[in-house]
Amino acid sequence: MSSPNVLDELEWRGLVAHSTDRDALRAALGEGSVKFYVGFDPTAPSLHMGNLVQLATARRLQDAGHTPYILVGGATGMIGDPRDSGERTLNTLDTVKEWTERVRQQVSRFVSFEGHNAATTVNNYDWTASLSVIDFLRDIGKHFPVNRMLARDTVKRRLESGISYTEFSYVLLQSMDFLSLFREHGVVLQFGGSDQWGNITGGAELVRRVEGAHAYAFATPLITKSDGTKYGKTEGGALWLDSEMMSPYAFHQFWLNVEDEKVGELLRIFTFLSREEIEELEQQTADKPFLRAGQKRLADEVTALVHGPEEVEHAKAAAAALFGGGDLSGIKPDTLASALREAGGTTLPAGELPGILDLLVVSGLSKSKGEARRTVAEGGAYLNNVRVEDPDLQPTRSDLVAGSWLVLRRGKKKFAGVEVA
Repeated sequence: MSSPNVLDELEWRGLVAHSTDRDALRAALGEGSVKFYVGFDPTAPSLHMGNLVQLATARRLQDAGHTPYILVGGATGMIGDPRDSGERTLNTLDTVKEWTERVRQQVSRFVSFEGHNAATTVNNYDWTASLSVIDFLRDIGKHFPVNRMLARDTVKRRLESGISYTEFSYVLLQSMDFLSLFREHGVVLQFGGSDQWGNITGGAELVRRVEGAHAYAFATPLITKSDGTKYGKTEGGALWLDSEMMSPYAFHQFWLNVEDEKVGELLRIFTFLSREEIEELEQQTADKPFLRAGQKRLADEVTALVHGPEEVEHAKAAAAALFGGGDLSGIKPDTLASALREAGGTTLPAGELPGILDLLVVSGLSKSKGEARRTVAEGGAYLNNVRVEDPDLQPTRSDLVAGSWLVLRRGKKKFAGVEVA
């Protein structure tokens, strides 16, 4: 039985930036299991933090008794929606097919495919590839006034620099998705990011125009940092959900380091903790920010959601050993490697290892051998978490951790890895 308060829950969590008739949407969500969909275009080999907002929202709706259709855009991914930054580079069919499968596997981890409201994954390539241009223009294009398409914010911003007909027509393809899912599966609700609001309402309007039926829609907000800039970026690029593109350790570290001002918001959006738990963590963060209770719970919950509980423990063990001087031998080798590479690891060719002073310099922890010697004399140099007392120490291959790494530390917080080929 669906919860009549799921929309209230989404609003409390800050997940409704825009919606069509909110009273009608609330009523529909309270009357029974609503079939809804959210779509993901494979414009990269992995989803990212922004997509996680939609995945978590889909799970909340399913937990409340509603039925998810997770769309992977094998067709729309061939084009990509218009961006403010300019025209996209079109990917090949083979690339899009490969990324479509990768994205399909990723989204499948966030919703349940069992039970009375089991999820279904769909690919819009299935109903788009065989459609003729004439049928597309007659059956879909005739319902889209050009003046309204020109009034869309992204299109207006791109008119001066130029926008191709391909990207201009993207809204027609996404709208057709809603119509197809309405006809074939009875889907009556679509949601997505606020940057997709024009496309989302285009689909709801197309269902109304063609079928004379009422369709619902809402959009989640863009997640930004305290200074208003876009969240989800690191120095190395996007916050990818694929462990091969961003290690679980680096992913965990990102959430550990979010600003105090954003902890409550991010706990609401990305975790499934109760209101009472979140409000308690907010209070702890306000009262004792140095304990970082909110950030620690946030990092654990989101990393477990994306990568599983085991990876949370591996990430925490690695951080404890690297920052706290614990036993390095117990860290999973690939977790240790990703943590050291994240810190800016250095690679040395095979052969005799340099002495400790040279290692401190080559790792970037010391600017010169003289400075490295002073660090050793002051008791601030560590090799594999053991204090170095001899400035002439000569490490050997038996000192390598996880088969190929030397872990160097200066003081309590500055560490670096040297990988030996």
